[in-house]
Amino acid sequence: MKFTVEKENDNIYKIDITIPAKDAAKAYDEAAKRIAQYVNVDGFRRGKAPRAVVERHVGAERIKQEALESLMPKAIAEAVKENNLDVITQPYITKFDFTVGQDLTAEVKVETRPEVVLGAYKDLKVEVESAEVPEDAFEKALNNVLNQYATQEIVVGRPAKDTDIAVIDFEGTVNGEKIAGGDAKNYPLDLGHSNFIPGFAEQIVGKNIGDEFDINVTFPEEYHDQKLKGQPAVFKIKLNEIKERKVPELNDAFAQKVGPFKTVDEFKADIQKYLDTQKENTNRQNSENAVFAKVIEAASVEIPQAMIDREAESLTNDYKQRLQAQGLTWEALEKTQGAESLSETIKEDAKTRIKNSLVIDKIAKEENIKLDPQDLHKKFSQLGAAYGMSQTDLMKQLGKNPEVIASLSQQALNDKVRDFLMEKNSVELVPAKK
Repeated sequence: MKFTVEKENDNIYKIDITIPAKDAAKAYDEAAKRIAQYVNVDGFRRGKAPRAVVERHVGAERIKQEALESLMPKAIAEAVKENNLDVITQPYITKFDFTVGQDLTAEVKVETRPEVVLGAYKDLKVEVESAEVPEDAFEKALNNVLNQYATQEIVVGRPAKDTDIAVIDFEGTVNGEKIAGGDAKNYPLDLGHSNFIPGFAEQIVGKNIGDEFDINVTFPEEYHDQKLKGQPAVFKIKLNEIKERKVPELNDAFAQKVGPFKTVDEFKADIQKYLDTQKENTNRQNSENAVFAKVIEAASVEIPQAMIDREAESLTNDYKQRLQAQGLTWEALEKTQGAESLSETIKEDAKTRIKNSLVIDKIAKEENIKLDPQDLHKKFSQLGAAYGMSQTDLMKQLGKNPEVIASLSQQALNDKVRDFLMEKNSVELVPAKK
């Protein structure tokens, strides 16, 4: 086997591969035998048809393609290894000449990792503003817990307040036509935290039990349903019930109900501990980000446009899926942000992600930072905890998707490099600027 390697542009290399006629013919014969195993040829048992018959049945080009799929991975791997090419995408065959009895020649293109020039990434001194806990953080955290245990009690003899829960029947129309899915019976609407159309809940405040009335609203321009966006709508309402929240009394009995506490003081101490831990975690995260930003700023790399375009396309698809899950559309986002501006933002995000990944990989290589089984197990454990699954079940499920495993491996390596950078650099927490 022979091959020559030539750099074309940026990080694209062309590999010309020549496979001896004898090896190519052998691969062709073996390919024909494999194909014969799963095609039905009249007059022959499966797998027993001669090569000439298989050729007439499926065509010589189909057999050549099968032979190439067998020959080329090994040939490309040898060429890549011998020339020390750091390939980052799947190589692809651009052309080939395959005549049985003659040498097989093929031209292959590969994309290699751009060269990263690291700046200073050790012995750095970085100042980071210390996270501040708002003065009312403790009170808010305490009230959040109390509200979680609040009960709802029916009230009579007064109109609805903006802190109540209104139980309503409603039916909506646009231009006199009923809105699909725009009606319900005995729907409990939290007037203080409504996700209905703006202005809907506000028009229920002040109404009394048994009142029947109309609510006039306008669907937002960014609404996900094209037929409804920007349209005025009328909702017929009947107020069936009003409920108010009753927050429990803060005492030792309540503390014992919400956790392993005997007294209110123990419960309050646990809340303070949570807030302190939050501050520590925030400072740690901000410190990691500040160190990493300085390392990234000092590094330089020329990122080929093809890499940016691929990453931007991946980001765009990811954004579209997220928007769809939220009931929004890409077109609405383009309208609010501007198609050109949105495209440029995504490309800049793509460049940042690529550079971050390349710098991490370069530091890992320079410092011989490698993953071990424990690193992946830790990542699986974190992911399992987030999804409420055991590590074993999660690994079985994700094992079917190599792309997810590769992504988790990259995340684990990122964590390991960032930990290394925190060890090798010093961070001083300074008071936040007022």
